[in-house]
Formats: sequence, structure tokens, C-alpha cells
Amino acid sequence: MHRRHALGAALCGAASLALPRPVLGQAAWPQRPVRLIVPFAAGGATDILARAIAQAWQAEHGQAFVVENRTGAGGTIGTETVAKSAPDGYTLLLGTTATQSITPHLYPRLSYDAAKDFAPVGTVASVPMVLVVHPSLGVSDVAGLVAKARAEPGQVTFASSGQGSITHLAAELFRARGGVELSHVPYRGSAQAMTDLVSGRVLMMVDHLPTILPHIQSGAVRALGVAGPRPVSSLPGVPTIGATLSGYEVTSWFGVLTPAGSPAPVVALLNAGIARALAQPEIVARLREQGAEPLSGSPEDFAALIARDSRLWGEVVRTARVTLG
Repeated sequence: MHRRHALGAALCGAASLALPRPVLGQAAWPQRPVRLIVPFAAGGATDILARAIAQAWQAEHGQAFVVENRTGAGGTIGTETVAKSAPDGYTLLLGTTATQSITPHLYPRLSYDAAKDFAPVGTVASVPMVLVVHPSLGVSDVAGLVAKARAEPGQVTFASSGQGSITHLAAELFRARGGVELSHVPYRGSAQAMTDLVSGRVLMMVDHLPTILPHIQSGAVRALGVAGPRPVSSLPGVPTIGATLSGYEVTSWFGVLTPAGSPAPVVALLNAGIARALAQPEIVARLREQGAEPLSGSPEDFAALIARDSRLWGEVVRTARVTLG
């Protein structure tokens, strides 16, 4: 089974058994279908997570939770749809690190304020990112890569899934923290980038674990470091990048948001449903089998995460002078 579809099946199969019943005072909601907006195309990781959550909520509340894919402009069209919707609990967003913490720094003329126009509900999952290189580069750890890049300025090429993507900016952060010169080769999506990395046309990439794991396991690429705050079980012996480069930490997360001013009881109910679903051991095990990690927390935790990452990516975007739109 394809990893992304297996991830969706894992969540759908177990989450519907985990959500709590509405508590007194919240039974009036929802009285009509609720929209869950995905700002990216159907079939991707964001879409799969959204449909799993929507199915679980629908089973719990006996009301339709309809996933709508509103694509375009790097996710800003779908995100704007939610920002401009009535704050009544009937329009939700499945946001990502990109939509909430990166995009606002890339598009100077957005019609919404990502920091003020949304009420965070809760995180759903995170997907580890990994720094990999082609074996022909001849390095076996992060320190070796830094030394190589310093000895040969601009000769180490790195692939990304596109200008301004998290895969691009994660490498830009590596460049900044390591004090090295790298050459960016942007592609239209991770699949094309991975093809050229595996063939050796480009030498380095920071990408999501589910995408890159089969190539690590086959030996086509070599994993040097995990981008997040801790190692991952599926890559035994691979340390974090931050263990060598102080201050390096990249988290790719997914979470639910509503328009600012949405009813607090509805936000609390949705947050409790996410947390209860992701606390089930079988869901945790299935997510980890697919390279994802459950990530639950309070709305306040989510707000702090968005703000922290916004500060980080704002600095990276300014330093690398990346602009879109």
C-alpha cells in the first residue's frame, strides 16, 4: 500500500472509535454540514489527514464534515477562504507549517493576516524531515558535509520541491547555520527532485521521511541527520542535525484552525476530539509505521508553535531573500 494512503487508512480506521461524545452545552453544534478546507490538491498528505479527521468527526456528531480542496497560489487561496469566513464554527482549515508560518513571509500582499485571522484548534500530526546526500558526495555525517561545502563553496547542489517550499527553506537554514555556500536547484514537486537526487544530478536534499525513506533503505541516498528535535526510530543511529549545528530544528506539522472569534466551546470540543483520537496506542503505532508522528496539544500550544516557526522562517526568508507573489 502506498505510504500516504496507508496513513489515511490508519487514521480513518481507528480515529472514529476514539472521539468523545459532545458535552452538555455543545449539543447545538453542529446543526448543518461543516466545511474542512484543504488548501492543497486531493491525494496529498494534507488532504489524506483532513479526510481522516472529517470522517471521525462525522461519525461522532452525526453531521456531515465536508472536505473541500481549494488549491492555488501556494495554499493562499484555500487559507484565505477560511480567513474570510464567518467565525461560527462551520468553516475549518487544515493548515500546515507552510500556510501558517512560511507563506506569510513569502507573499507580501496577502489579503489576510495569518497571525490574527485564525484561532488555532490543535495540531494533528508531524512528519519528520531528513537531510540526505547522494553517496557520490563522499560524506557520512553532518560535520563532513559542512567541511565539504566549506572546502568547495557553491559546488554542493541541493534539490527542493520548489522555490519557497519547506524543503527549500530547510536547506537554506542549513546553509545559514553551517556558514556554507550551497547551490539551489528547485523542482516542481518532491518526486522530480528525488529522481535527480537518486541519479546523482543533485547532491543533497532535506525532505519528508515518508518520501525519502525507501531510498535511504535501498542505499540510493545516505541519511546524515534528522531535521527535528529528536532522532526517529525508523532511522537507528542517525542523529539530529542540531546535534552538530546548534540552533537547527525544522518541524513539518499539520493542524486545524478556525476563523478568529469562533465559539470557544466549539474549539474546545474539536480539540478534545483530536487529542482523544491521537492518544490511542494503535493509532500511534500505525502512524509511526508510515513515518508520521501524532502531535496533539492545546490551542495555546498550537498558537505558540505557529508563532515560534513564523519567527524562524521569517528570519530564513529574509536572509535568503526569497519572495513569491
